[in-house]
Amino acid sequence: MLQDKRATIPDSLLSDPERPRMEWTLPGFISLFLPEFPHRSFAGQVNLQILELIAKGSFGPILKVKDCAEEKIYAVKVMPKSEILKHGVLEQSKEEVIIQRQVRHPFLHNLLDCWQTHRHLFIMCDYCSTGDLYTYWTLNGQFKEGELRVYAAELGCALGFLHDFGIMHRDVKMENVLLSDQGHLRLADFGLSRRLERGGRAYTICGTIQYMAPEVLSGGPYNHAADWWSLGILLYALASGKFPIPAEPNHDRMMERVKRCSYDMPETFSPALSLLLTDLLCKSPAQRLHCLQRFKMQRFFFGTSFDSQLLQKTPMELILELKNHPDRPQKARRGMTGDPFKNFDCDFFSSLSSPTDLSLTLANAEPSQAMTGCESMHMWHSHNGLLHTERSVALV
Repeated sequence: MLQDKRATIPDSLLSDPERPRMEWTLPGFISLFLPEFPHRSFAGQVNLQILELIAKGSFGPILKVKDCAEEKIYAVKVMPKSEILKHGVLEQSKEEVIIQRQVRHPFLHNLLDCWQTHRHLFIMCDYCSTGDLYTYWTLNGQFKEGELRVYAAELGCALGFLHDFGIMHRDVKMENVLLSDQGHLRLADFGLSRRLERGGRAYTICGTIQYMAPEVLSGGPYNHAADWWSLGILLYALASGKFPIPAEPNHDRMMERVKRCSYDMPETFSPALSLLLTDLLCKSPAQRLHCLQRFKMQRFFFGTSFDSQLLQKTPMELILELKNHPDRPQKARRGMTGDPFKNFDCDFFSSLSSPTDLSLTLANAEPSQAMTGCESMHMWHSHNGLLHTERSVALV
């Protein structure tokens, strides 16, 4: 399908197996992803060079690239079209870039560009050299309440902004919190996000299992309040050094444990922090703390400004110290072993630049199996002790 100019679509890629077989021409395989992903052939020399593999996403690699013309560094998510269609997430992939184009906020990861070639989709964003919050949590174990207060305020502002636009993130977790050069956060990865009309409800079980609200684990209905539960789990883990409930292998068992758990707060937490987390981890979505105004009024934030410029005025010293920790590179590469570019066939990048001065021309590489989303996903999250649900779910 990817190499021939006319090819039969496998039944597995059809949303309805009862539909008759059909043929796609290559232009048809491109138009399927329009207009959200403009087509670019890049017949001539391109300016972006791969520097290294940052992470393994659900459907393909996330690469650090250099714009040789502008001498700037970016992060590019690469998604094989075959994987997107096989897992039935075409509309969700389009929704991801639609949402990111609509929102701009100091605490949200910024989308810069997106496009498609014959075989891949590309999403280019700002590159955050400091890494993600999960890496620093594994290095430090626990965060003091002063540091926690800043991150809680920044994440609360990001969620409040998204929810005002009717957008649920649906995957708030430490791995999706990137850090700026000064250690302040950028909420990233809108791959599971969706827009929800006022009063609307969602039913898809999706996200990362340890962060899922009870109503998400049970299959809905749920709304934006689920994001605030995830924020509560994240803050609890940052403050205590562990999750309130260890991950279970499936959402049914996790749901039973969440139902039984009382979510008592450790004695080491201050009364103000305990009250904040108790309100966030309320099992009833209607009674849960689920709006930014109520969030700001919590005693834990007494004397704290929620102005984005003032929040970012002071560097996060702990993060800047840990950035030079000798174990940080290894922690940051969790789940990524061996040659990250082995068997990776990409039809966009012209050359590879790396510390080992590899000269592989990816555009001319032998056609082979790309890194599959499911393999990458299970490798990464099983290493972290987390279970990420399949992203091959309907957008409902």
